[in-house]
Parts: sequence; structure tokens; C-alpha cells
Amino acid sequence: MALNPEERSSLAEDLWDSNRTPEELEIDLAWAVEVERRVVEIDAGIGTLTPGEDVIRELRAKYGKRSSRS
Repeated sequence: MALNPEERSSLAEDLWDSNRTPEELEIDLAWAVEVERRVVEIDAGIGTLTPGEDVIRELRAKYGKRSSRS
């Protein structure tokens, strides 16, 4: 293939996005904005991090243990 890895990646992303609905693209943008907001908070020392194990434990306590294949 004549494209370099960056160009191939960009093409793959464009192809993926071309099959997504406007709503899906809007959700992706909203998540990107939220991630950036959280990174800024963490970098500023005002954000909090919760270990993944704690999050899973809390979710299982709230919703019960379910198969990871459900």
C-alpha cells in the first residue's frame, strides 16, 4: 500500500466515521470534551481518580454480579 501508517490510520478513521450516524458522532464529540475536562481537572490537582477495582466492586454491589458476556 502506498500510504504511510499515519495516512492509513486517517483513512480508516474517515471510513469508520462515514458509517456512523450524526448522533453517534455527536456522542463521540461530547465524550472527547468530557475527557479533556477531566484531564484538565486532574492536571490541576482538583480532579479525583478512583481505582478500577473500586468502581467494579461498587457496581457489583449496586447491580449484582453479572457475566461479562451478558
